[in-house]
Amino acid sequence: METENGKDEVESILSDLKGLDELSPFEFKELLIKLARRKSERMMLNAGRGNPNFLALIPRYAYLQLGKFALSEAERHFGYMGGLIGGHSDREGIESRFEIFVRNHWDEKGTAFLNSAVSYVRDYLGFSAGDFLHEMVQGYLGCDYPSPPRMLPLAEKIVARYLMKEMGAGYDLGYSLVDETRLFAVEGGTAAMAYLFESLKANRILNEGDKIALAVPIFSPYLEIPKLDTYRLEIIEVRADEEHGYQIPEEELEKLRNPEIKAFFLVNPGNPTSVKLEEEVLEKLREIVEGERKDLIIITDDVYATFADEFKSIYTVLPHNTILVYSFSKYFGATGWRLGVIALHEENVVDRLIRELPEEIQEELDQRYAPITPNSRELKFIDRLVADSRNVALRHTAGLSTPQQVQMVLFALYALMDEQESYKNAVKHILRRRYGALYRGLGLEPEEDPNYVYYYTLLDTEKLAEKLYGKDFAEWFVKTLPPEEFVVRLAVEAGVVLLPGRGFEVLHPSARVSLANLKEIDYIKIGKTIRKLLDEYYGKFLEFQKTGE
Repeated sequence: METENGKDEVESILSDLKGLDELSPFEFKELLIKLARRKSERMMLNAGRGNPNFLALIPRYAYLQLGKFALSEAERHFGYMGGLIGGHSDREGIESRFEIFVRNHWDEKGTAFLNSAVSYVRDYLGFSAGDFLHEMVQGYLGCDYPSPPRMLPLAEKIVARYLMKEMGAGYDLGYSLVDETRLFAVEGGTAAMAYLFESLKANRILNEGDKIALAVPIFSPYLEIPKLDTYRLEIIEVRADEEHGYQIPEEELEKLRNPEIKAFFLVNPGNPTSVKLEEEVLEKLREIVEGERKDLIIITDDVYATFADEFKSIYTVLPHNTILVYSFSKYFGATGWRLGVIALHEENVVDRLIRELPEEIQEELDQRYAPITPNSRELKFIDRLVADSRNVALRHTAGLSTPQQVQMVLFALYALMDEQESYKNAVKHILRRRYGALYRGLGLEPEEDPNYVYYYTLLDTEKLAEKLYGKDFAEWFVKTLPPEEFVVRLAVEAGVVLLPGRGFEVLHPSARVSLANLKEIDYIKIGKTIRKLLDEYYGKFLEFQKTGE
């Protein structure tokens, strides 16, 4: 696999990378992609990014049909302008006009689901079909500012039901949490992260020098944002144990009893680990919070929850202390749509902490929010988030665009109405097959765990080396190789792009493989390529044993 020229090239690249230790794994991936593309005749296999190559069709077809109906509503106005100008939809009579539209378009893809969705909203959720249609039509047309800026009224209620279902709230708790949960529709999970950090700082909940805890390994921006000059937060690692399936051991959770820790950030299921936390971990966290840390803020990023079996979010266990971040991007194949939400309980710890701030800080915040309210002390944190997302002064034009919110609602309804979970099972099946294909290529039996989610898999190269050729080789492999040589050689020599685990605070030499974005046959090729490279290193190890060089 390696030529002398190839060896020199890899060594040169590794030398250049020595000054890039702080580089984000996602920026490092861009370098790997450039290396992988150097040979134009070779196909690159980029398993570095988690952008899925599957997507939900039915709610997208429904969006197109809704668009046709919305435009027919707009065409009812300004007819004398010769079709150049339309108007806003009329609420009165909209249900009857929709029924006519459905009959005329019944044989077109998406119409049946759209009709069923309206029925579900009316007959099962108990909302007015006319109000729903009017909100969706106006939203599709994008002819109004988002109102309220936080989220469209029925959109919020429907998406909240979807969230509580997927977060494992159960029937009774789910219904009460739906009514008690407030949502802010945002431009994907990345916007949620940015808005939360900014607003927690602006409201003096997180201040320079404060301690925050991170459940590591973790999505790298959670490691990088606190270090920015804007925040300068001190990070306390709460480390999941690889030997116990990346669950967080009790002694690590005990760190959260420290009252100096203001907030605890976690991604569940994990990224890069793709493992959900067991209920025992959640219950231990409940014990700590309810016993000693009622002031602890928990931010849980649960974007991969929908890929897990029997998932339970910490939001359903500690709703008053938890801020929930969710994105529609991965599950519905909608990364380009930029759809996400921030969810908070109506009675939450952040509001309480703001009320308890010293008077001089309260007066500063009164000035900050004076342009939007005469009584800022009654302004909830979730509404402060909305205002802060547009530098307060532009709060009146804040909010996720209404066409985006409409597609979000259709995704949510699709999942709510799919009681057999046909889509979910199909997506899980795809990911599990790809996981198996990767290990077939490696020539190893795949590891199985009921907590695996299979969106990514974290390959511990030390473990792989030991499984294939024993402990002595594994120890030599780790001791001899520069940390990033393995992923660099895969890119340079085989056109395979993986993300190094080190950028996610993984302790062992490892590489994250996305199982979401390539064909099944490609994962067999990646597995074989990794195996071939390890075989080559084993040959070097045997030579080293003979010669000591």
